[in-house]
Amino acid sequence: MPRFKSTSEILSISKDKDHIRNAGIIAHVDHGKTTLSDSLLAHSGLLSPSMAGQALALDYLEEEQKRQMTIKAANISLYHEREGGNFLINLIDTPGHVDFSGRVTRSLRAIDGAVVVVDAVEEVMVQTETVTRQALEERVRPVLYVNKIDRLIKEIKLTPDKIQAKLGRIIQDFNRLIEMYAEPEFKGQWMISPMGGTMAFGSAKDRWGLTLPIAQQKGIRFSDIVDAYQNNKIEELAKEAPLHTGILDMITDHMPAPHIAQRYRVPKVWKGDLNSELGKSMLECNDDGPIIMSIINVNVDPQAGVVATGRLFSGTVREGEPIYLVNGKVNSRIQQVCIYMGPYREVVGSLSAGNIPALLGIPQARAGETITSVDYAAPFEAVKYVTEPVITMAIEPKFSRDLPKLVSTLRKLSIEDPNLVTKINEETGEYLISGMGQLHLEIAKTWIDKTGLDTTTSNPIVMYRESIRRSAGPFESRSPNRHNRLLLAAEPLGTEVVEMIRKGEIHDGMDKRNLAKILRDLGWDTDEARGIWTIDERSNIFTDVTKGVQSLEQIKGSITIGFVDTMSGGPLAGEPVRGVKIKLIDATVHEDPVHYGPGQIIPATRQGIFAAMLSADPVLMEPLLKIDVKLPIEQVGTITSVIAQKRGKVLSIDQKEYLTYVTGEIPASQTLDLSESIRGATGGRAFWGTEFSRWENVPVSLQIQIIQEIRKRKGMSPEPPKPQDLLK
Repeated sequence: MPRFKSTSEILSISKDKDHIRNAGIIAHVDHGKTTLSDSLLAHSGLLSPSMAGQALALDYLEEEQKRQMTIKAANISLYHEREGGNFLINLIDTPGHVDFSGRVTRSLRAIDGAVVVVDAVEEVMVQTETVTRQALEERVRPVLYVNKIDRLIKEIKLTPDKIQAKLGRIIQDFNRLIEMYAEPEFKGQWMISPMGGTMAFGSAKDRWGLTLPIAQQKGIRFSDIVDAYQNNKIEELAKEAPLHTGILDMITDHMPAPHIAQRYRVPKVWKGDLNSELGKSMLECNDDGPIIMSIINVNVDPQAGVVATGRLFSGTVREGEPIYLVNGKVNSRIQQVCIYMGPYREVVGSLSAGNIPALLGIPQARAGETITSVDYAAPFEAVKYVTEPVITMAIEPKFSRDLPKLVSTLRKLSIEDPNLVTKINEETGEYLISGMGQLHLEIAKTWIDKTGLDTTTSNPIVMYRESIRRSAGPFESRSPNRHNRLLLAAEPLGTEVVEMIRKGEIHDGMDKRNLAKILRDLGWDTDEARGIWTIDERSNIFTDVTKGVQSLEQIKGSITIGFVDTMSGGPLAGEPVRGVKIKLIDATVHEDPVHYGPGQIIPATRQGIFAAMLSADPVLMEPLLKIDVKLPIEQVGTITSVIAQKRGKVLSIDQKEYLTYVTGEIPASQTLDLSESIRGATGGRAFWGTEFSRWENVPVSLQIQIIQEIRKRKGMSPEPPKPQDLLK
């Protein structure tokens, strides 16, 4: 393993909070994040300057290099020398493609500021908005870097005045995002100001960049930049205005030090007692306080095992230190403390609060875990993903002897990427992988193939959800032995509550009194609000409104298991259920425990819920994607036609100078060949992107056909059951 020359310098600053910055690079796909990172690495002596802009050093996976895109978030510690003191910058380069947005979301928990990269030609795109919104929700301060200025000069041939006007529009659009998504106390402070130095522009490929204050100091005008390209003086421009100076100075001048950021970030990401010893230590970023660390990323190293990387909010992690995993409820011990230098880990022995350590020796660690040294600590708030797995495929080994290896590989993938969901279909024996999109699954399949496994896969399949449109019940269901009776009703949960569950504002582990108060404020009946037994991860709630039922506590666990299991596959097509409230109205429990075991209560729960849902105007829901297209005005009719052909609808058309912006929605099931359709129709002249938007009811004219197709694929009978068939 190579030794980087700056490791010792980095460690010398790692305790000086005023000179630490935790920063990320975020952007729409292909806007130049990793090329920018190359220049910063070259400045720090970790990459040859001649390779900067070409090496894609933080895209260290073979698949990333081949596809020219970032798939996994990579972090590295940089040493930045400047007047007034040297700085340690813990930098994370994140993916831009929407299929890997979960990695962006987790990375934001570890950083305090983000450089948002925007392509000067494509401007603010759909994923730019998504990652900026994510950053602001985590109270991460954004600064702006407008990349690819060279394209404005060489391809579009804009004059200096036109370049300035374009930059002004990009800043205006970006500030509109801050106005929309930032919390009130941060809007004014975080607005992008060219004169204030919170915006830079340049060309990462050509390794030059400027903020307006630096440009004024050096006397560089836009006409000088145009002249440099017209007269082949780009290398001189890069020497006069090196990209790393503009970006790293912007980071150190305008992003907060960890002990400053934690004062306002900790109350947002941690709901424990801020007046406790642990809470105060986190707010102060205290090296000598209890350890508490949020794990944002987990890699499985073939030799070292699980490597857990995250933000240390309090305390100092050391080799041999005993720690406790709050979510996993297990004790463990740190074997090694490292920092990441791209693909390499440097063993450092210990690291203090405000830094981003990589820990070895904690095999149970998972992304989202909270690690602490105290007996009890509230976990960090769950990371709120902007999208969810909507595409799935079946995978199986060609040779049965490889099944254990496939299981092991899938387990490793799901550890490293929590957004990649793997499960076994009990009925067919298939292994199913669900991801954010086709590319997500394609990359997963590539990594499986690299292990030497010979596998077969099905075509990608869109995942649906089941829900209901009205209330129904109660319905009486009996256990198989007929000795126990449950009276169950179903009703829609409501959009507001579903959204609060999705955002983590209400969840299964929260204080019951607080939960009841929130629901009463939303108009819930007091008994229903108080009686909640469980909230599942798919945004469904089970509540008990019974009065004086004997032995109910003895069967509560079985009913809860039955509810969660039933919500994983509804009555229409066995697809996950979303947005349903199930109420237990009454119950009769046999006095002999022999007669009310799980084998009796779980089937009764399932049958009762199915009967209630099938009587409540059940509906199949499909995922809709937001599509954002930028193209020449003469192509507008073409793209609106493509969207219409895909069962989509156009939401807005906005003309900005020489490009037209078309925004719409399109069902995910219609996007499996969307790339080919758009390229073919527009001759490759459109910039476009998609992201998950919402769940919407399948059109009535298509619902029966889609249900039958899904049931056939799963080996089920063609028609869903009738309520009366379930209650015999």
